[in-house]
Amino acid sequence: MRAKLLSIVLCMACLALYVREVKAQGPGIFDGQTDVGTVKHAGSGVYDAKTQQYTLTGSGQNIWATHDDFHFVWRKIKGDFILRTNAAFIGKGVELHRKVGLMVRTTLDSNSKHINAVVHGDGLTSLQYRKTISGVTEEKKASITAADVIQLERKGNTYTMSVARKGDLFVNEEVTDLDLGDDVYVGIFICSHNADVTEKAVFNNVRIVTPAPATLVPYKQYLGSAIELLDLESQNATVIYQSPKSLQAPNWMVDGKSLIYNSEGSLYKFDLKSHTPTVLNTNPAKNNNNDHVLSFDGKMLTISSGDGGPSIGYTVSSAGGEAIKVTQTGKGASYMHGWSPDGKYLVFCGERNKEYDVYRIPSTGGPEERLTTTPGLDDGPEYSPDGKYIYFNSVRSGLMQIWRMKADGSEQTQLTNDDYNNWFPHVSPDGKWIVYITFLKSEVAPGDHPFYKHVYLRVMPVGGGPSKVVAYLYGGQGTINTPSWAPDSKHLAFVSNSDLLFPVFPVAK
Repeated sequence: MRAKLLSIVLCMACLALYVREVKAQGPGIFDGQTDVGTVKHAGSGVYDAKTQQYTLTGSGQNIWATHDDFHFVWRKIKGDFILRTNAAFIGKGVELHRKVGLMVRTTLDSNSKHINAVVHGDGLTSLQYRKTISGVTEEKKASITAADVIQLERKGNTYTMSVARKGDLFVNEEVTDLDLGDDVYVGIFICSHNADVTEKAVFNNVRIVTPAPATLVPYKQYLGSAIELLDLESQNATVIYQSPKSLQAPNWMVDGKSLIYNSEGSLYKFDLKSHTPTVLNTNPAKNNNNDHVLSFDGKMLTISSGDGGPSIGYTVSSAGGEAIKVTQTGKGASYMHGWSPDGKYLVFCGERNKEYDVYRIPSTGGPEERLTTTPGLDDGPEYSPDGKYIYFNSVRSGLMQIWRMKADGSEQTQLTNDDYNNWFPHVSPDGKWIVYITFLKSEVAPGDHPFYKHVYLRVMPVGGGPSKVVAYLYGGQGTINTPSWAPDSKHLAFVSNSDLLFPVFPVAK
């Protein structure tokens, strides 16, 4: 009898331990969730694995003054990081100062030191922080209101809030010398600003990024990678695959069922249903880089491989097979970027006599024709679906900008003219839009497109015109070097980077 009772007690103890562990598990990428401070109505955070969105419900009197009352979904993390999300309230709401945003806290105590990037119900967007335990909260207001996209980055004891209305570029506010400790709670939050009221909000594109350390040696050391699919209408991106290795440059195949990407010298076909990559045979090309492009009919690839020397252009079946050399050795590097719609020509960035220009060559090999002649780097050439134009990027105006020329190289026309560095224009299959990647002038030299930087993906009309941001991310080299439109012209594939992987997303085995 005693043994039976002891067994029952032990089982109950195990059950209690199990319940505590379950309660400690947070939704999605987070470790846990809790109501901080005193709240009348318990909050909740729910994760939708299909959309990778979070719905938060919470109450709480306020996040201000000397203490806070709110609902917090959190993860513990050390060192530098970047937090990012799109956040929006659900419903009209009650209080003008209801709050949603990103937060970093030393503890889960109501009076903890903290900093938060917050959007209020009336649109006020600000950076709020408490420097000491039970200290009075301070605030820096953003120059915009009603931000949809919120980012909070830590570098040591410096915190930078970057915010934007969806489609616009970030504006920033910064706090320095804020010591919250190395090991902190980071996450998303909601506060109703009224103890008797419960509010609800949805968060998508939620990311916790651990960036490259200052000691990282470029092109020798790499961060992990995530392949993401972006719905252009909702601007919601979902992570479909992660790897601790460097994954780069996803092409979307014309049947819509798979992607082609490169990693560590090999090309892979990635099945979008099974989330499984399979290596492609490209022998004798065994050191493939991220300049690889599908033909318009999807049957062929042109690839770039540096096997014991500068990068050389090849063609190969998109199903894999023997790669056939199409550019000549001994002339300089060749980086393949585009097919003509009729399949007769390839365009590439060629290094000849220490100048990088756009060249055209028959897809079966033969004499190459130089299409650009201005000093400085011309790169990323790609045909429009009607074959009339070649789009490319050029540094000839001082910064890297998007250009267009006729297929014979004539009428070279600048399409973007801003204070950023814009690379790799890709025309949508329906011929209406261009997507390109934007680097910050403060981070990147005009002729460089390195890994591990703050970048935007932007879309503009095919003939030029106003651009809008469709993705805010940490990436760069390999993010969108190749055409990555879905066949429906409504989705994009791209690569983001972080040293932190999450089991909730598919991870390479």
